Amino acid sequence: MSKVRNGFLALALTMLTTNAISCDIDGITGIVEENSMYIPVGAKSAGGLTEDQFNRVIDKVEKVYKPIIKEMGANLVIERKWDDGTVNAYARQSGSTWHVAMFGGLARHETITEDGFATVVCHEIGHHIGGAPKKSSWWGSSWASNEGQADYFGTSKCLRKMMENEDNATIVANMDIPAHVTKKCNANFTNAEDITMCQRGSMAGLSLANLFRSLRNLSQELKFTTPDSNVVSSTNHNHPAPQCRLDTYFQGALCDVDHNTDVDQDDALIGTCNRVDNYVDGVRPKCWYKPSNS
Repeated sequence: MSKVRNGFLALALTMLTTNAISCDIDGITGIVEENSMYIPVGAKSAGGLTEDQFNRVIDKVEKVYKPIIKEMGANLVIERKWDDGTVNAYARQSGSTWHVAMFGGLARHETITEDGFATVVCHEIGHHIGGAPKKSSWWGSSWASNEGQADYFGTSKCLRKMMENEDNATIVANMDIPAHVTKKCNANFTNAEDITMCQRGSMAGLSLANLFRSLRNLSQELKFTTPDSNVVSSTNHNHPAPQCRLDTYFQGALCDVDHNTDVDQDDALIGTCNRVDNYVDGVRPKCWYKPSNS
């Protein structure tokens, strides 16, 4: 049965026969909320990635996670929609086939770097395996990690797995990294490779957060030194504000729990940095996450 939105009844029947979608199947609401931006191939104003970069990034993440997901009894399928100008991405499950759809329009946005685009792929994989907290559904928690957790998984686990065998020192040397990021990464890690991966992850998060800022037409600059001061009374399972999402990417990059230590699909405290364990840095921001034990 098609998962395209055909009303409440069709959606309900679909959810009874197969797993539901995490983000809209049309790419209208996915890693970002519904938006009308469309960046076709060859758009004069387009920046972002080339088609070769688009495929190279997906290849790298797919190489890491396809065998991991196979071990979990599922098949990861990353749909490469380069010719589609939609500025979004989504994840869905159909039985044991777990889909991620990546659109060329998002990759062509002027804010997007290769690492920023890799974070999008990681976010969508994070919906599948990023752990608790999960999105809510009519029957309780769904299969999908919520938006904030998918973001956190992206920089704390997925990006590091992708980056661990790369020449991170050379890559970082060609980046303009804020002093605050360097200071924090040095404070939280002692190994030089871990420090450079922390820096790359932080800057990848800035690239993606600036996409969200652009799509919301926000004038205020996003900064690592100006975290979102809002505190939620209950965990927000939807899209946090752009500054809050930058905070999440940054904190994920700062978490020193080994990226090969798996998260848990039910317990949000496993495989992550938490206040209850006396962590100050690396924790999920309270602008979307309500800690259950602090």
